[in-house]
Amino acid sequence: MSTLSLAVRDSSTMLRRNLLHARRYPSLTLNLLLTPVMLLLLFVYIFGDAMSAGAGRSAYIAYIVPGILLMTIGSTTIGTAVSVSTDMSEGIIARFRTMAIHRGSVLIGHVVGSVLQCVAAVVLVGAVGAAIGFRSTDATVLEWLAAFGLLVLFALALTWIAVGMGLVSPNAEAASNNAMPLILLPLISSAFVPVDGMPGWFRPIAEYQPFTPAIETLRGLLLGTEIGHNGWLAVAWSLGLAVLGYFWAAAKFNSDPK
Repeated sequence: MSTLSLAVRDSSTMLRRNLLHARRYPSLTLNLLLTPVMLLLLFVYIFGDAMSAGAGRSAYIAYIVPGILLMTIGSTTIGTAVSVSTDMSEGIIARFRTMAIHRGSVLIGHVVGSVLQCVAAVVLVGAVGAAIGFRSTDATVLEWLAAFGLLVLFALALTWIAVGMGLVSPNAEAASNNAMPLILLPLISSAFVPVDGMPGWFRPIAEYQPFTPAIETLRGLLLGTEIGHNGWLAVAWSLGLAVLGYFWAAAKFNSDPK
């Protein structure tokens, strides 16, 4: 078999392994999925009237759902960091190193499996949003495809970062703590309130981070709002984080174990 065929075969095997783990131990995924769902319901039904500034709860639902969808990706990838760290600390990675398998297939299996889980989580949270009133009637088929592509690209970027965090963490608890910024950053972005309404000293924190341009781009694609420069910023952030995460994870994984 060619090197490419071996890589595809071994990566597929590792992907099945990670999906089986997710199916057999769903508690971690469900716990991480519960966070964005609870925040969605909390901000809509408890704070919705106040946060909408008189525009109505339905308008606030439309505003908040794109941010919650991207928060769902950040939340789901925490499970990836925990899973990778668990593999490293339990010795299975050391066992894989001694076997005649493609070296990169272990990480590829984690990444592809995590992206698939992110997509499934986004669909579930999106269904909750639709159930409580979110609608995107003006989006064209092309805009829906662009929105889906952005979500997948963003999930890929955060997954590689999460893999790197998992590899450098000594145990699952540390991996979970190290990956917390992936769910905290959306809280200080434009997910819940416009950046223009934030205090001047706080606004740069919300503006100069990956979630805000991604949220504004997704919001523009689904609701027809102005995207401006946020589109290319979202793509640039996603590609930059994906490349950074890939080289970080690859360097750590290929280094000799201590």
